[in-house]
Amino acid sequence: MANRSSQQGLFFRIHIDLTLLLALLALIAAGQVILYSAGGENIALMQRQWIRLGVAFAVMLAIAQISPDTMRRWSPVLFIFGTIMLIAVLLVGTKALGARRWLDLGLFRFQPSEMMKLAVPMMIAWFLSAGNIPPGNRRIFAALAILIVPVLLIAKQPDLGTSLLVSSAGLFVIFMSGVSWRLILGFIIAGISFTVPMWLFLMRDYQRQRVLTMLNPESDPLGSGYHIIQSKIAIGSGGSFGKGWLNGTQSHLEFLPERHTDFIFSVFAEEFGFSGVLILLTLYMFIIFRGIYITTHAHGTYARLLGASVILTFLIYIFVNIGMVSGILPVVGVPLPLVSYGGTSIVTLMAGFGILMAIHTHRKLLAH
Repeated sequence: MANRSSQQGLFFRIHIDLTLLLALLALIAAGQVILYSAGGENIALMQRQWIRLGVAFAVMLAIAQISPDTMRRWSPVLFIFGTIMLIAVLLVGTKALGARRWLDLGLFRFQPSEMMKLAVPMMIAWFLSAGNIPPGNRRIFAALAILIVPVLLIAKQPDLGTSLLVSSAGLFVIFMSGVSWRLILGFIIAGISFTVPMWLFLMRDYQRQRVLTMLNPESDPLGSGYHIIQSKIAIGSGGSFGKGWLNGTQSHLEFLPERHTDFIFSVFAEEFGFSGVLILLTLYMFIIFRGIYITTHAHGTYARLLGASVILTFLIYIFVNIGMVSGILPVVGVPLPLVSYGGTSIVTLMAGFGILMAIHTHRKLLAH
């Protein structure tokens, strides 16, 4: 017992929540197992992912050392910097696959929209926590104005998936500040009424096609509906216990596209079946409930609002990815968190968990 207490004390001194860390490590380990299969047993791909995970953990540890008060003071600066970077992307950004989302900085490419997944909720939490809680209608509409600027800039790139995540992160902060249900209902009605002009004037042809494909993928089984059809075949063929690790036919025979990134959940379901999916979802739920616990015990309004946004955005990642590969949501390019192959999204997610750990451990320091 004494040894365990000393270990927990060590993690506490470096601002790491041991319970959350162990859950994240378990999820990442499961992700590496399936990524090895989905990536065609490519060791080079795995090594690149390990480097990215190392960077992500370093970022998480660094952010965990920053107190929520310091985060609150720097929130406007980070938001303004990120917004300027988004404008720079539209003016001089690097274009690839029809989208302009990156800034070429010579040694590496930087995607400012990823930073805004954290900068936007930090800014809105800073703004709302400076006044009365729950906020009045005027402050709520001002917060929405803060939110809409980066969301429109990201949608212009175009990047529907990231704009969805950024808008969700900001809206969660507003919702958790104590918005009345009457106002929420008004927002829902306004959002529904906005769908027609958005369809006609904001969405591009390929984005409209994704929605139509979701509704009826069989209308073009060899074209736009191919991804979803193959994904649903992979998920359904896994049955109760799956075909076994490295034995997924949809992925290894290359019927399933983007199998190591957006559609990695389909590979997991095919190889480990319904029972494996339940274990994976249990891991996700444990992390979410731990985040909720940290948030509800946070010190101060800013920390509570920001913590809630971080963990609920993580939930949106999971819901959107599984929904799109299952055919109940359009394909918008959202990875399965901490499982899909990728770099910037993993760093952003781990930075969010660094914020949660900072909220938790610095609260305890204040208590002492």
